[in-house]
Amino acid sequence: MSTAPIRHRQAAGSLALLRWVVDAWSRLNFGAAVVALALSPASYRNRPMRVALARHAWLDTAPILPGFTVLAALLTLVITRIVVVTARSYGLSQYALEMVVRVLVLELIPLTAALFVALRCTIPNGAALAEMRRRRHFDALRQQGRDPVVEEVLPRALAGAFSTVTLAALSCAVATVLAYFAVYGATPAGLPAYTRMFGHVFTASVTLIFVLKTLFFSVAVAIIPMASGAGQPGLPGSREHAALQGLVRMFAVLLLLEALSLVGNYY
Repeated sequence: MSTAPIRHRQAAGSLALLRWVVDAWSRLNFGAAVVALALSPASYRNRPMRVALARHAWLDTAPILPGFTVLAALLTLVITRIVVVTARSYGLSQYALEMVVRVLVLELIPLTAALFVALRCTIPNGAALAEMRRRRHFDALRQQGRDPVVEEVLPRALAGAFSTVTLAALSCAVATVLAYFAVYGATPAGLPAYTRMFGHVFTASVTLIFVLKTLFFSVAVAIIPMASGAGQPGLPGSREHAALQGLVRMFAVLLLLEALSLVGNYY
């Protein structure tokens, strides 16, 4: 039996793996460069960058903030009602509110906010960057002595991170308040028990993991679609290809971060 087909498949597999490693490394380098620019004060002395950042921060946050807040409120009311009724039927009412806070505030809302911002803002922005690259807009900026990463990529990335953190913070606050009213009603009688439960859930380690997870979510949502868009070769159809690549890679990273946070919180 000839071993040529087997060797051919092995060579093709090795070549595909090598391409994936090179591509992943280039995306990682690009993301690190964007993060370095975001932390550099010199980037914010660029007036076109500041104008673009203000515009994208507004466009990527204000239109979706009311809708997502309403969605988080409805989700809180529905889940709280289901958990409370189920817990009462099993005689576990004292654990119902803690379960709601853990599921909604700690896990569900930050992940949902990240996915919401990605689908509405950062993935379309990454696809727009791929279209700019295809039309050689980046080359035109370089010929004018301007940095396309600073003026086009960085504002979109920072706006995506800002939008993710804003949506997650506001929605978690709304969920915390509505969960109280759903259980205790419009009375302050439940505040001592509620604050005690809240302090029991949000220990120092859990709070640190929650903050870090939200920040890493925002970085992943902001950087990965931009890297997929700005790193695309100028080929026809690269806009759709960039959007798909950004979605797949970002979803994988978000799942990994969520799994790590679960391990840190419960193991």
